[in-house]
Amino acid sequence: MGVRSDLSFTAGLVQMRSGLAPKGNLDAAARLIVEACERGADYVLTPEMTNILEVKRERLFAAIMPEESDASLAALRELARRLRIFLHIGSLAIKLSPEKAANRSFLIDRDGEIIARYDKIHMFDVDLAGGESYRESRNYRPGDMAVTAALPWGRLGLTVCYDLRFPALYRALAEAGSSFIAIPSAFTRQTGEAHWHVLNRARAIENGCFVFAAAQGGRHENGRETFGHSLIVDPWGRIIAEAAAEPGVVLATIDPALVTAARAKVPSLEHGRRFEVVGPSAAPAHLHVVRGPA
Repeated sequence: MGVRSDLSFTAGLVQMRSGLAPKGNLDAAARLIVEACERGADYVLTPEMTNILEVKRERLFAAIMPEESDASLAALRELARRLRIFLHIGSLAIKLSPEKAANRSFLIDRDGEIIARYDKIHMFDVDLAGGESYRESRNYRPGDMAVTAALPWGRLGLTVCYDLRFPALYRALAEAGSSFIAIPSAFTRQTGEAHWHVLNRARAIENGCFVFAAAQGGRHENGRETFGHSLIVDPWGRIIAEAAAEPGVVLATIDPALVTAARAKVPSLEHGRRFEVVGPSAAPAHLHVVRGPA
């Protein structure tokens, strides 16, 4: 990656195999977060659904809690404070009401304070081959706000899993100044084998940014099988760290200067033009709003 600049840091991705019990998942996440920190990570990202991976409605809502009383979130905030790291919880299932939850990402600073929250915008409502089917919108309320946050090394854009398939969101985050994009995920094995690597590399290439994609991997307690292969991709689209299918930690040195270099070589962020779509079936484009600390 060349000479490490003064603003370089170490990113660690935690790959998990979350089950049905939040306490057990918390213990597993904490062990891997500590391992990442001991190996030098300054920023650690966990996967989507760190606290529980469950699609059955009754069991899900019996296990999850509102944000203010979620024991996993409280413990992870304390862990970030104790380890003095930026801890990014890819997402937790957070109860909003008796009928709906949020698939919510939390960025926690070195003092254990939550500095950004992001609710997954795009719901995974799909029917795959072999009868594999998901209806995330039955249990979760989609977010409607894109989010960025300031890290010591640059701006981070927050996304979750299925968002990966909607490139306009990533362009909006890059245009808002993001040098790094987080994509914590629980990709199915079927879609992961087909699309995981190419989509993550594409988001990095087209926006000239680093991608941090911590994933769930393996066969879970509820029978679902996820793809794993947590990835760190550099702004030129090179995979610089990758896991296999088992739980564990991968790390890489992140030099923000590579973002500047990639965007100088291919300044597509400067070349984008607004346009209208015309024709008999033309529809208005979606409007993405980005917010985050100054």
